Amino acid sequence: MFVMMNKITPTADGSNTLFNESIGEHYHSKHGALQESKHVFIAAGLQHAVDTFPGQEIKVLEVGFGTGLNFLMSVAYADYHKTKLNYTALEAFPLRSDELESTGYNQYVLPKIWNGMMLNYGKAMQQSVEILQGQNLRIIHTYLHRYQTAEQFHIIYFDAFSVQHQPEMWTDEIITHVCQFLKPGGIFVTYAITGKLKRVLKSIGFTIEKLPGAAGKREMLRATKSMGL
Repeated sequence: MFVMMNKITPTADGSNTLFNESIGEHYHSKHGALQESKHVFIAAGLQHAVDTFPGQEIKVLEVGFGTGLNFLMSVAYADYHKTKLNYTALEAFPLRSDELESTGYNQYVLPKIWNGMMLNYGKAMQQSVEILQGQNLRIIHTYLHRYQTAEQFHIIYFDAFSVQHQPEMWTDEIITHVCQFLKPGGIFVTYAITGKLKRVLKSIGFTIEKLPGAAGKREMLRATKSMGL
């Protein structure tokens, strides 16, 4: 099932986002979609995972594929740094290809990355596909609470809509559920930080870091799973 057409919205850094009519919120920060993706999920997330697990193929689990911006930025980083990437995204309401096209994100990555995603977008919802050599994508059309796997990931990009608009994605049960898929030493990263989120992550054995937030947010959260778990 595909969602209805979402309204394109410019953000403060010149990049676009989409407004999800059914949720009532934008997919990315109005203070800068591109800036937020690079700051939260690449600089604080993927780059940290590459440093933490040197020489390994990095397995990413993204909660909320959305417009594909985080994936595009991740492949761009991995391709430049010669890192293999195995990317799994969970998306309950996938956008249509024409909606992805409407974002204009093709201008922020090499043509081979953009074309690789767009040409394989539908196929990636059926199986893991190689977007570039060593860069794989699979989009699983499911709700997070229904997702089960024996696979263990190096990093989770938790990019659900905000707790104000999608509170069911931020419950203790959901956070505990998704974190079981991280390897020991694995990383959980998100744009938000709340006392409740910090408490549940600490309760299941994570070390919490408060980092400077993307534009418009004072802080963000990165958490690391105990090596003993």
